[in-house]
Amino acid sequence: MTNVKLIVQYDGTRYHGFQRQNNLVTIQSELERAFFSATGEEVVVRGAGRTDAGVHAEGQVASAKLFRLKLPFDRLPVALNAHLAPDIVVTHAAPVPDDFDPRFSALAKTYRYRLFEGSYVSPFWRPYVYQVPADLDLAAMQAAAARLVGRHDFSSFRSAGSSATDPWRTVSRAALDETYVPLAPGREARMLTFTIQADGFLYKMVRNIVGTLLLVGRGKLTPDGFAGVLDARDRTLAGPAAPAKGLCLVGVDYPPGLSA
Repeated sequence: MTNVKLIVQYDGTRYHGFQRQNNLVTIQSELERAFFSATGEEVVVRGAGRTDAGVHAEGQVASAKLFRLKLPFDRLPVALNAHLAPDIVVTHAAPVPDDFDPRFSALAKTYRYRLFEGSYVSPFWRPYVYQVPADLDLAAMQAAAARLVGRHDFSSFRSAGSSATDPWRTVSRAALDETYVPLAPGREARMLTFTIQADGFLYKMVRNIVGTLLLVGRGKLTPDGFAGVLDARDRTLAGPAAPAKGLCLVGVDYPPGLSA
């Protein structure tokens, strides 16, 4: 038996999340279908993060155990991609120890959320950003985001339906950066990018955080008030979840020897 680690990129627009669901098209089900077509084996694909419907990934990590892999590892992505839609791409495949699990072996995951300030959004950006009102208070949002770093109970940013029994997570990075992208000849629009890295995430945690940071950016909540929401451990005090399309799983970190 060979345990294979994959790195997968996908545009989540058309899919009902990563995890397999009855009668719905998901990333997991498409990867399992591609494995069967490429290798003749029925496998169970495991993922590092159960991205929700509409969420994207640049560096999702998955694994599958095969009993008779005949392809060299550098050819496996090519074989799988031949049976996948163009909005799912396997970029890397490598052998890993039998006990490797993409979710439970991970040290940290990094997500990115993009906010776009502009009167309209280019069709080349529209599937991947959330259009918001201009002139958000970036400094206040940055001050609020900084309060997330450290180990906290994130119950205030946890949506109903989470299966996790422990709401405590350690955030090692939470930053908001701005860039400017062309909007029209002679005009630019501001893009705000929220990047967060943690040892784990609760159900819709990042989207709920972004929705609450938007309250700060609009002057409806202060950075101290944001910290109060975090400390209260009460979901009803936080903002609404930001739309899925602005969220992307950037990458997953593993111990040395498992990161290639």
